[in-house]
Amino acid sequence: MEFLNYHHLRYFWMVAREGGLRKAAEKLNLSQPTISAQISALERSVGEKLFRRSGRSLVLTEAGRRAFEVAQEIFSLGQEFMDHVRGHRVSRALRLHAGISDSVPKLLAWEILAPAFRLKEPVQVNCREGSAEDLLGALATGRLDVVIAGEPAPPSLAVKVHSHALGFCGTAFCAVPALAKRLRKGFPESLHGAPMLLPQANTAWRQLIDAWLHRQGIQPQLVAEFDDAALMKVAGAAGLGVVPVPERVLADASLRYGLARAGVAKDCRVSYFAITVQRRITHPAVSAMLGAFQEK
Repeated sequence: MEFLNYHHLRYFWMVAREGGLRKAAEKLNLSQPTISAQISALERSVGEKLFRRSGRSLVLTEAGRRAFEVAQEIFSLGQEFMDHVRGHRVSRALRLHAGISDSVPKLLAWEILAPAFRLKEPVQVNCREGSAEDLLGALATGRLDVVIAGEPAPPSLAVKVHSHALGFCGTAFCAVPALAKRLRKGFPESLHGAPMLLPQANTAWRQLIDAWLHRQGIQPQLVAEFDDAALMKVAGAAGLGVVPVPERVLADASLRYGLARAGVAKDCRVSYFAITVQRRITHPAVSAMLGAFQEK
């Protein structure tokens, strides 16, 4: 059995946490070449590069980011252990590791997550955003407790998971007040030729919107496509075009971004799911999220 050298891991963790070799060397009272050699030994033992050079700086690789997350937990638990054996009272927060599919708008993701922060016991939440495929892989290997996605898990997934429906809502089309007022009359036909900001074409939500536009015989003027739904709303607030938002978070989008409703497409239905390995939820934070959202 191979054993992890925790000294090597600690040096790596310090460099990643401090943002470079120089600051880590000062904290550890070691020379930079010594720390660099220890990190190289760790990279050889795990078979992955943990840092890459970007100019004169060190940047975490994807493997490095994963290793840093694990190292954070290891040394946090180590400190709790030392406090415990020294007789200090330790109040350990409940941990929730949540994956947010990049197709889920941030406002809705926050609405789903918010009940976890309202539990009586403290909760330490770690949110990871990415593609549904990558997040489901992390869920299957136990690195995530729940994945919030815009579609259920595919049946072809190697590990059995459960998709808990959180409900659905229509799609609201919003814009700055002057443009929204002009488009409100004759909606949805008024969207034909209107400037529009949309999610990237490879997302489930974009495919849903495209299908709805096609059914209505509407061809808008595509101004820009976005991976980030929050940035899309910022561009809409700048007057660049019409922005689709889930009807459920329309009020929040109006408050935060000053967007007004041009119209709502009830039949352009956005669905959301919480995906877990267990059918019966035992994690208190996940249970609170599902319960609060499904009651609405």
